[in-house]
Amino acid sequence: MIAIGGGGYVPARILRSFLKRPSSPNIPIQAIGLSLYETLSNSDPVEQPGTKVTRTQWLDFSTLEMSNLVGKNILIVDEVDDTRTTLEYAVRELEKDVDTARQKLGGEGAAARFSIFVLHNKDKPKKGHLPEDMMSEGRYLAASTVSDVWICYPWEATDIDEHDGMAQKQMVNSHE
Repeated sequence: MIAIGGGGYVPARILRSFLKRPSSPNIPIQAIGLSLYETLSNSDPVEQPGTKVTRTQWLDFSTLEMSNLVGKNILIVDEVDDTRTTLEYAVRELEKDVDTARQKLGGEGAAARFSIFVLHNKDKPKKGHLPEDMMSEGRYLAASTVSDVWICYPWEATDIDEHDGMAQKQMVNSHE
């Protein structure tokens, strides 16, 4: 499993608990950091999508045991699919890097097979695109599809009481 940080870390950890089979080893979680969002001002917690994906952390293939990824089913986890730009970048670059690692190991065996899980898919046109086979084979999974609203997750809150109050207010307003 590969978590896209920072939003994918918590969902990946929770998923690992549900996916682990009794008497089997824990599912390893690797982490990559990608940033697309930009803060507009110090007073506004809402961020806007930027124009370019920035790598803030990536897998170190010189130290990572290649057998952990080569030829495996790999689940990429993030909290939200907004523009799909970050997911497109992650899939494209990970496929390329893992295939390069496979070639260095002799090119034997199957290629890695990537899937995606997000908590929320925003129901809007996407700028990024995912591989057609991933979409047609059901390897893109969203727990929920939501309208195009800003989502503040509990693990992002600096004041959890304020977060809970705003979430409650948003639920009341959405039912009016």
